[in-house]
Amino acid sequence: MGSPIPSPTLGTPTSTPTSIPTPTPVPPVSGPVQIQSPDYGAQAFLWWRPETADRDLGIMADAGFRWVKQWFAWQDIEGAGKGQFDWSTADRVVDQVEKHGLYLLARVSPSDKAFWAGDPPENADDFADFLAAMAARYKGRIQAYQIWNEPNLSREWGGKPVDPAGYAMLLKKAYAAIKAADPQAIVITAGMAPTTADQADAMYDVKFYTQMYEAMGGNSDGYFDMLGIHAAGYALPPETDPAEVATNPKYYNNDPSPKERLRVYSFRHAEDIRKLMEQFGDGDKKIAILEFGWTWDDRPDSPYYWHGAAAGIDPFVQGDYLVRAYQWAEQHWPWVGIMSLIYMPDPSWTQDDEQYYWAIMDPSPPGEIYWRPAIIKLCIHINGLKGQKCKYDPNQ
Repeated sequence: MGSPIPSPTLGTPTSTPTSIPTPTPVPPVSGPVQIQSPDYGAQAFLWWRPETADRDLGIMADAGFRWVKQWFAWQDIEGAGKGQFDWSTADRVVDQVEKHGLYLLARVSPSDKAFWAGDPPENADDFADFLAAMAARYKGRIQAYQIWNEPNLSREWGGKPVDPAGYAMLLKKAYAAIKAADPQAIVITAGMAPTTADQADAMYDVKFYTQMYEAMGGNSDGYFDMLGIHAAGYALPPETDPAEVATNPKYYNNDPSPKERLRVYSFRHAEDIRKLMEQFGDGDKKIAILEFGWTWDDRPDSPYYWHGAAAGIDPFVQGDYLVRAYQWAEQHWPWVGIMSLIYMPDPSWTQDDEQYYWAIMDPSPPGEIYWRPAIIKLCIHINGLKGQKCKYDPNQ
C-alpha cells in the first residue's frame, strides 16, 4: 500500500475514518436524467470491495461527482449458464450507489473468453437477453449502460480480428433490449483504446468509428444515445492542440505512425471524434468520455513512464490537468456529457500496479483515507461551481 503523499499546499494526508456522513437514501430516478455538460463522473471499484464501497461513494458524492462508473461483468451474473442469474453483488452495488444519490453508469461486457456464451459477435443474442433482464431488474436505478469496452482491440473481441460492423450489430441488439425494458436508460457505445495501429488485432479509433457509422448506414438511431470515447491526456496539458503532437517525438514516444493518427496522444483528440460525428449528421447527440486522465508513473522501466514522470507529471500536476480538462470542456465542448475520469482506486493496488499512478487518491484500507492532490483539487473545483466549499479542503 502506498504511503500518503505530503503536500505543503494541501496538507499531509491523514487517516479520517469518521469523515464520511451517513447518506440519506434517495428514490429511483423517474424520467430521463438531465445530462449536464460536462457531467462529472469517475470509475470506482465497488464490485469486489464491499468493505470500502460506501466510503468511496461518500467521498465521490461529497466531492461533487454526479456519476459513478462500475463494471458489471456478464459472467459474474450469468456465468453459471443461460438464464441462471446471480444478482446478489449487483443488487448491493446498485443499492449503495442509489443510497449516496449518485447516477450509475454500468459498463457491461465479459471479463474473459472462458464463458458459455462464446465470443462476439456470435454471442450478441445472448448478450441482448442478458441486458434485457438487467435493465428490467434495475429500471430507473441504472441510468446508463456502456455496451462493451474497446472493441477496436482483438483481445477485447474474443481474440478475433477487429470488426466494426460486428460491433454495430451487437450494439443494435443491445440497444433494443435495454430500451424495451427501460426506455429512459441511456445507451452509450464502448470507448476505443487509444491506439495508432491499423491491423487485424488493433484499429485506430477514427477508422473504427467511421466503419461503425458506415455499417449503421450513417444513421445511429436505434444504436446508441451517446457516443463513448476514451481521451487520455498522455504527456501534454489538456488544452494542447492535437496538431502540436506531431511537432515533437517526445509527445508521441517516437511512434512512427502517420501524423494524423498521432493526434490521439492529446486530450483534445476528442474534438476529432466530434467532427466525425457531425460529418455523419450526428451533431444532436452528445459524447460521453468514458475514460480520461493522466498518470504520474515514476518507474523508469514502466511503459507509462514516458508520459508520466518523464513528462514532468507528478500528483500535483495530475490534479491540475484533471481540473483544467473539465474547465476546457465547460468552456469549449457543449456537446460533451458524462466525463468519467480514472480512477477512484481499488484499495488493493500497490506501487507495482500501473493503475496506482492514474488514481486520484492513494489506495486506502478500510478505516483510513490517504488523500492525493487530485481529489482535493477536483472537490474544490466542482463544489466551487455550485458556490459551495469542499469539506476536504485543509485550507477551509
